[in-house]
Amino acid sequence: MKCALITGGSRGIGRAICIQLAKDTDYHILINYNSNEQAALETLKEVEALGNSGEILKFNVSDAEQVNSTLDTWQTNNPDAIVEVIVNNAGITKDGLFMWMPSEDWNSVINTSLNGFYNVTHFFIQKLLRNRYGRIINIASVSGVKGTAGQANYSAAKGALIGATKALAQEVAKRKITVNAVAPGFIKSDMTAELDEKELKNMIPMNRFGEAEEVAHVVSFLASKKASYITGEVININGGIYS
Repeated sequence: MKCALITGGSRGIGRAICIQLAKDTDYHILINYNSNEQAALETLKEVEALGNSGEILKFNVSDAEQVNSTLDTWQTNNPDAIVEVIVNNAGITKDGLFMWMPSEDWNSVINTSLNGFYNVTHFFIQKLLRNRYGRIINIASVSGVKGTAGQANYSAAKGALIGATKALAQEVAKRKITVNAVAPGFIKSDMTAELDEKELKNMIPMNRFGEAEEVAHVVSFLASKKASYITGEVININGGIYS
């Protein structure tokens, strides 16, 4: 059984990626979630409605022990399963001006986006190397590419994720494992629901927010055999706002 794991797969961009991979591939879809089981089950329902198989996996990506014990148990219960695709999508924002940013807002955002990438990818990396095939796709952000005021923590986490993407890509390329990042701009989701779309879209050359599906299509392409010579790349999906 060949599998694709999507962290933070229950809602928003994560859900769109689960659904797109279910449409485009025959991977068994592993939908990771942290708190919203109902949303994760809804995503699973959509995956199964497409005639594909999947399951939900609860763990907090920033908690290394939880990641390892949950994935260990899953691997033991599914000895023949091979995770070929890892989409590190889980992320949180705790926006605020740096001068007033409490350390917990700094640490929790970095722990989720950056340490979450480490915890999940590190669990699988030796298996991918042995298997001599893999696709690691990290969901970064325009904030990690250009920096966004009020998001020093998020920009730091996503910028670091981009650096890690480029470094790991060079380490594992000989084993036919690609490592890429996509950097969405303003995408309609729970994460951007509080933002003033009317005002912000004036900054975007395409004059609109993006759809989660538009990110998911690129992720699906990077997860495919078609993208076998693309690695260490950051693909901006931002309507022209910054690239």
